[in-house]
Amino acid sequence: MELNELRAVITGGASGLGEATVRKIIASGGKAAIFDLNCERANTLVEELGAENVLFLETDITCADQTEESMQEVYEKLGAVNVLVNCAGIATPGKVLSRKGTMELSAFEKVVKVNLIGTFNVIRVAASYMNENTPNPEGERGVIINTASAAAYEGQIGQAAYSASKGGVASMTLPLAREFASKGIRVMAIAPGLFETPMFDTLPQKAREMLGGTVPFPSRLGKSSEYASLAESIITNPMLNGEVMRLDGALRMQPK
Repeated sequence: MELNELRAVITGGASGLGEATVRKIIASGGKAAIFDLNCERANTLVEELGAENVLFLETDITCADQTEESMQEVYEKLGAVNVLVNCAGIATPGKVLSRKGTMELSAFEKVVKVNLIGTFNVIRVAASYMNENTPNPEGERGVIINTASAAAYEGQIGQAAYSASKGGVASMTLPLAREFASKGIRVMAIAPGLFETPMFDTLPQKAREMLGGTVPFPSRLGKSSEYASLAESIITNPMLNGEVMRLDGALRMQPK
């Protein structure tokens, strides 16, 4: 798929991995729509990159009606939807049994609702628009990239909810790719390791360096731009389909 023809929806596009992906798409000549709840950061990004290139729609991805309305507006203003990159997510750590007592079921439900159900919600809506696209010479109508995590494979203590949600994202990659194959829509997932994202902003520099030191090579936290570069490679390579790609510097996380 040609980068200057991209009409992409990026969930969580106001910061972190999503913001880097928005920047990459705009720099390549495409256009992007941000689905996010962080209005301040999203509007700042629109002002920087230009309203003619970036559209912001305040969207709760767990809400079916709101997601459908936002996607319709993207279609009307950008003329098409041919790429979806799902970066929206939360990481709320918590042990099932702790000194505070037993984990509330609502805490588990919230993480799964945003990371897994929210991701699927946007997929189902975006895919319906992609299915109406005119296929390119490769027969391609769209590309969907979801964000899993290394925690889907080596979840640490306190990550039961997060690991379950990201494991679900990883597991639905292949069945969705198989279902959408006849429609010319590819489905991939990226499983990042430890990355410099807003989730790490509250940590002191020494703690960030310690975490980065656990990565075999390069021995540092990943950069959001590196996630965006992989997303770009997936979009432009039509043979990448139905796979979860680890992006972690050979990291295999320890129990804690």
